[in-house]
Amino acid sequence: MLERFERKIAEASPSCAPHTEPMTSHEPRLHVPSDPEWTAILHRDADATFVYAVRTTGVFCLPRCPSRRPRRENVQTFVRAEHAERAGFRACLRCRPTDARPSFVVDACRLLDDDDSLRLDALAARVGKSAFHLQRAFKAALGVSPHAYAKARRLARAHGAIGRAPSITAAAYDAGYPSSSSFYADVASGLSPRARRAGGEGHEVRVALGECALGAIAVAATERGICAVELGDDPNALLRAVVAAFPKARWVTDDARLDGWVACVVGAIDEPKRARALPLDVRGTAFRRRVWEALRAIPRGEVATYAELARRIERPTAVRAVASACANNPIAILIPCHRVIRSDGALAGYRWGVDRKRALLLREGARAGLDPA
Repeated sequence: MLERFERKIAEASPSCAPHTEPMTSHEPRLHVPSDPEWTAILHRDADATFVYAVRTTGVFCLPRCPSRRPRRENVQTFVRAEHAERAGFRACLRCRPTDARPSFVVDACRLLDDDDSLRLDALAARVGKSAFHLQRAFKAALGVSPHAYAKARRLARAHGAIGRAPSITAAAYDAGYPSSSSFYADVASGLSPRARRAGGEGHEVRVALGECALGAIAVAATERGICAVELGDDPNALLRAVVAAFPKARWVTDDARLDGWVACVVGAIDEPKRARALPLDVRGTAFRRRVWEALRAIPRGEVATYAELARRIERPTAVRAVASACANNPIAILIPCHRVIRSDGALAGYRWGVDRKRALLLREGARAGLDPA
């Protein structure tokens, strides 16, 4: 029935014909508003989570937008703002749909910050929404479910308490974990919480120095994989920076396997595909790991802006947090944060120096962001 209705719209106004090319799962099908959606638009529902676009103006809005109501046949609805942007519509300057977050989602975040044990049904009842509606709106706004949000907040609290609490178990209980085993089950990567608390004491961390086209390079690795790649001019300064992360670890500087990894990292400057085979031991929050994984998906010779990267991880309003994640990337080259530039095309900063960032992009054949500083 929906297809027949779209066909009638196309016949009445060819310029308004819906997109007919094959779409991937990342580009949802355009559709006219259903009765509940149209009702939300007419009544300017402040809690509605979708956006609507107007074909005749090329603008998309939130249902609560104070602008004049459009004709229904000119309206298309989208689950998320980024889907409307992909379809070629621009954000309304009045309601700012790319910056908005439903008030009940904000309330849900506050409730989970205070009590991360709340189940979805109880949380939904507290904010006055159905569990289905809250789950959908929460994930649309933050990119994760309420359960995943609560889990990440609890884990962050535990990590923050490790240095202050008398024991790992005490830190886990203080953060809200029912047992220490449930805390350890949530730790997905990096050295264990005990090793983190002890500054790496009792653990072996291997480090090797080398030279590359960008200057000196230091590579450090745990038993799980490479945990740091530093670039600079002074090899001794690089070694001190790497050791400072785990001051009590047992450092090994003569390791044939790590020497081979250093060669692979150096080779990855000109052949980035070589980097994909190297195991990484990345330590960071769930959000930062999402950003770093998105960085690894940027092809050689291409760049992305911080805003584009935020949209790729479905967090379009978290541009500053994305920039912070890039700035705190511990692994140069293998996690290519050098491929991110500012929206105006400028290179912006780089942890290991803007000149090295420019040199990397030139070697990769990137065309954007390479105007002389």
